[in-house]
Amino acid sequence: MPIESLDHYFIYSSDLEKSREFYSQILGLEDGARPNFEFEGHWFYLGSKPVVHIGTTGFPGGIPNASSDPVVDNLPKLGTGRIDHIAFKATNINEFIERLEAGSLPYHRQSIPEFNLTQLFVKDPDGATIELNFFATIS
Repeated sequence: MPIESLDHYFIYSSDLEKSREFYSQILGLEDGARPNFEFEGHWFYLGSKPVVHIGTTGFPGGIPNASSDPVVDNLPKLGTGRIDHIAFKATNINEFIERLEAGSLPYHRQSIPEFNLTQLFVKDPDGATIELNFFATIS
């Protein structure tokens, strides 16, 4: 039984509203339906699929009883733990640049001519790096 595709990723958010604005207004994902969990959060959709989940430290993690410590602080102290970045294939690089600049968000642009690829890198409100890949957009 091979892995078929990436389903979603979860980010602990220190400010749900800032994260909601970033994923919906900057990245353009749709803030959609989410089960009534015991912790606050949002699910962001790409088409009909919820690909990004955000929530508070009220979420005990995917394996809630993994720690013997009765109080688990799920937020990393700095950085994003072992995850460096999450990548999306995207189109219309100029629209993304306009959104990033309108939101005063610093970003890094990189071109990889041998793959006919331009990339944008930006941090979400909690420090996770988002990579946006634009194929056939070398300029």
